[in-house]
Amino acid sequence: MELTLHPLAKTCHASGRTFAEGDRVVCHLVREASGEIGRRDVLESENGADVKPGPVLCSWTVSYKARHGVDDPGRALKLTAENLFVTLADPAAEPNPANTPLLQFLALMLERKKLLRPRGLTPDGARQILEHAKSHQLYEVPVGTLDEAFFRQIQGSLDLLVGPPKAAPAAEPAPVASGT
Repeated sequence: MELTLHPLAKTCHASGRTFAEGDRVVCHLVREASGEIGRRDVLESENGADVKPGPVLCSWTVSYKARHGVDDPGRALKLTAENLFVTLADPAAEPNPANTPLLQFLALMLERKKLLRPRGLTPDGARQILEHAKSHQLYEVPVGTLDEAFFRQIQGSLDLLVGPPKAAPAAEPAPVASGT
């Protein structure tokens, strides 16, 4: 699963104010009117403003850090399942309970792809500890029951992210051989 997504903006989508070092920024992944996935970065204090054109897939809060070096305005980042997991599970970011099902699903998917390795549970048993294979960073993901209800719940987020499942084309009936 790959999407083209721009890095953290330099200005607030709601007010147009330039972010300052250390500002709390809420990032939203949204489905645009065009059907594309977009990103809306707003100051935490402006988060109530209606800047989301469609359904919100997920959101997270970060402290703004200015990017150093030459910015290439034509550059776009590929948002992969791995990058989305790392962003949502970042220990420095505030946990968002609304993202928990998506985070659990991404963890399951990345564990199957051997990009995450299970390292047990936290002492209270409420979170699973996962190690990122490339960076060896440890992440904690809330333990959940991966039952039919869970997958029905996560289906809505996946539909927003990659689009609803396409209907299978109707099968044409096989020609009947005549026996004359």
